[in-house]
Amino acid sequence: MNIMTASELSGAKMDMGLPTPLYAADGHRIFWLGNTDETAFRCNTYLIVDRHEAIVVDPGSKQYFSQVKQRVAQIMPPEQVSGMVLCHQDPDVAASMTDWLAVNPSMQVFTTPRTQVLLPHYGRSDYRYYDVTEEPVYALPSGASLTFVEAPFLHFPGAFVTYDSLARYLFSGDIWAALDMDWELTVGSFEEHIEKMNLFHLDYMASNLAARGFVRRIEKLAIDAILPQHGSIIGPQHVTAALDYLRTLRCGTDIIYADMD
Repeated sequence: MNIMTASELSGAKMDMGLPTPLYAADGHRIFWLGNTDETAFRCNTYLIVDRHEAIVVDPGSKQYFSQVKQRVAQIMPPEQVSGMVLCHQDPDVAASMTDWLAVNPSMQVFTTPRTQVLLPHYGRSDYRYYDVTEEPVYALPSGASLTFVEAPFLHFPGAFVTYDSLARYLFSGDIWAALDMDWELTVGSFEEHIEKMNLFHLDYMASNLAARGFVRRIEKLAIDAILPQHGSIIGPQHVTAALDYLRTLRCGTDIIYADMD
């Protein structure tokens, strides 16, 4: 498998039968795991491997657990996955949580308290919970770290994003998500991509106040790529435009209650 850097993300070629490597340096690797379903609401699951530790990011629905697990197995034994990041509790993000806990019961679950309250409704409450609001920086064996940044009301009160300090990748969950039948791994034209993001953001995100407030929290981070849970990866040439998109976005209550201005 060919490893690519952030500057090489655009135009990356995939073999849909294999995990797609996105980054590798100093014992630290990142993969796109899929899935292959032909739908506008395609879900992205990612895997961070750092020496002996591995964390699956937004593992996805139960429907695709077998496919995701198979792709992990092409990289490492699935039972060695040591953690999962759940940016919020929706089933397309988190429903396979119980399947992963069956693979490795000692796996840590990285999430917020508001999400944590709801996760046991998937059928398991006996797991190692890591509160990302109490400990927003998680050290990895290589010396890299994951920083968790809260993103309230985008679109869940307990939503958050995950920043990888070594790759400088931002795993953004539903933020910058897009709906697109003509899907590609990375964004080509950002201007054309805006319409695909609007299909998701105008209805799901709370307000411009929430969007702008979140941008203020992350705008000083050095971000080389944005990896959302739906749609295409936003490469380094489009990161500034992606931040500007949120700054000016009118969505949710801005639209529903527009006559209240």
